[in-house]
Amino acid sequence: MIGRLKGTVEHREADGSVLVDVQGVGYEVFVPLGAGGQVGPEPGQPATLHIHTHVREDAMTLFGFATANDRAAFRALLKVSSIGPKLALAIIGVMNASELHHAVARQDKAAFKGIIGVGRKTVERLLVDLQDKLDFAAQAKTSVRLRAIPARSDSATDTVVGALVQMGYKRSEAEAAIGSAVAQDEPDEHNVEGLLRAALSALS
Repeated sequence: MIGRLKGTVEHREADGSVLVDVQGVGYEVFVPLGAGGQVGPEPGQPATLHIHTHVREDAMTLFGFATANDRAAFRALLKVSSIGPKLALAIIGVMNASELHHAVARQDKAAFKGIIGVGRKTVERLLVDLQDKLDFAAQAKTSVRLRAIPARSDSATDTVVGALVQMGYKRSEAEAAIGSAVAQDEPDEHNVEGLLRAALSALS
């Protein structure tokens, strides 16, 4: 089976596939539609894709990901009942492995809102079936260990998350930083200023 391709992107198709030239051989690879920046290079530029080879009786399809963790998350999604390759790819296009892990850890149904084909029952099944199956993705890109923010509604937490998102951080990164700060008992959980300072320190 093909596990990785390193070559040059020849062109992109509207269906989410790219043609990758590897020493004169063109491979058609389906990549997450929402992952343009993650999968990366424009046509004519070099690319390294982590490949999942999906084999059926009548076809062999290649799916490519920017990281090995994203590929592993894709494979974990395929093990969930009623989740096929196209739907799994759509989910990874919206959230990477780390963000998916965080959504499952927090049982965050809202994180899946807007993904075509993912209804309420599918989300509930995902949140149950993926528990403890995405531990490999627990480390965020910011090197902040993903910790669950206290489940209770906290106006200070909501305010700081919103402020960090406005600063350009991803929501998952903001929540992870706040979870880290709260777990270390650094700020007063109801003090917006203290919580913001601690979260920014965790993100730095």
